[in-house]
Amino acid sequence: MYNLKAYSSKRENHSSRKYLMLVVTIATFGGLLFGYDTGVINGALPYMSQPGQLDLSPLGEGFVASSLLLGAAFGALFIGRLSDFQGRRKTILQLAVIFIIATIGCSLAPNFLTMIISRFILGIAVGGASVTVPTFLAEMAPAEKRGRLVTQNELMIVTGQFLAFLFNAFLGNIFGDTSHIWRYMLFIAAIPAVVLGIGMLFMPESPRWLAAKGRDRDALDVFKKVREPKQASAELEEVKNTILLESKQTQATLKDLNIKWIRNIVLLGIGIGAISQLTGVNSIMYYGTQILQNSGFATEVALIANIANGVISVCACIAGLYLLGKVGRRQMFITGLAGTTTALVLIGIFSMVFEGSAWLPYLVLSMTVMFLAFYQGSIGPLTWLTLAEIFPMRLRGLGMGAAVFCLWIMNFFVGLFFPVLMNGVGISMTFFIFAGFGILGLVFIFNYLPETKGLSLEEVEQYFRNETDTIRKISG
Repeated sequence: MYNLKAYSSKRENHSSRKYLMLVVTIATFGGLLFGYDTGVINGALPYMSQPGQLDLSPLGEGFVASSLLLGAAFGALFIGRLSDFQGRRKTILQLAVIFIIATIGCSLAPNFLTMIISRFILGIAVGGASVTVPTFLAEMAPAEKRGRLVTQNELMIVTGQFLAFLFNAFLGNIFGDTSHIWRYMLFIAAIPAVVLGIGMLFMPESPRWLAAKGRDRDALDVFKKVREPKQASAELEEVKNTILLESKQTQATLKDLNIKWIRNIVLLGIGIGAISQLTGVNSIMYYGTQILQNSGFATEVALIANIANGVISVCACIAGLYLLGKVGRRQMFITGLAGTTTALVLIGIFSMVFEGSAWLPYLVLSMTVMFLAFYQGSIGPLTWLTLAEIFPMRLRGLGMGAAVFCLWIMNFFVGLFFPVLMNGVGISMTFFIFAGFGILGLVFIFNYLPETKGLSLEEVEQYFRNETDTIRKISG
């Protein structure tokens, strides 16, 4: 009888792990869509911009690329609150519907205005997914697996961008003489959106959200599906205690910015969000094909070469997620910024020295690969992890909201003005400007970011509360 019980328990444990991985896989299709929809424009713009299609100017290209990012800023700001009200599962289902409708709108857009509106709506879904999916994963995952499962979403984002580059290259080289091929590039995103929508129909609601709404029996039923039987009841009690403690905490408001240590943390978060974008990473992710075209590659060759940027992004992200558990945050951030800034300077120098040379596109490609290796292996995953670690619980809503909104707005400005800069001052000066921001970022991180690896939220709070000279301050 004992052996039979042990065998039954092992089967239940294996079943709960398999079910949890199914939930994670389905939910992270939201991250895949995030990546594909931000990356697909990279290969679609050269065709979309042609006369007879949308006939876009450099500024028009910037608006098409960046309208999604403006929508994402507002999606990130408001969709998270909506999911607190109506639940994570329902919100992700609604986001899937928005993904599908907006993707069809982009694919069929007859003119510039329709494209801008469709991309903005698509951005709302992208921004909503950027906050709702990680929250859903964090609330479904057991504590010992939470970090690894939540960072699966980051991996799915870069995988989505890689797939976008891959499909762009395939369609561009096979059907490149078809001027409206960009419509098919955009439409492919509807497929994972349908998978996300159908899959979430069969997924449970977050047990933590259910418990917060007083639906303990439903929460326990979900825990029994994704935990070992012995853990389910104990974890429900733990969640209820945490919710009770959080309900007694007062959340920070704008008035609290008058308190120096709170202002310091919020400004640090905003600075990290801004730096992550002002390095120019998304100039490569959104306009990599055009950068390589400008350097000397033909469109079809540039589409193929751009796949290297997608491959290195995935590989570096995997390496970065491994290093997060081994290396300090400050050290990784400083090393990453030093590497990306060096790559940016070299792109600028090579574009001046080897202008017109057959070697130039290969040199530029090698530097974009180097840039992404440093960025996706450090700055990319570190940005989100550091933001999660520096804000105490009562500052989480205000601080994360301000930092993530700033991140998306900086992303918007980079996406909007990059083609204008390329057209106005050329590739060398454009990347020298990004390198300048990289140097400022290095100075900022070196002076103001404490080492948070291994510190509790309470210890981080105490660090900023400390008024001694050992604590570096952002504002006076």
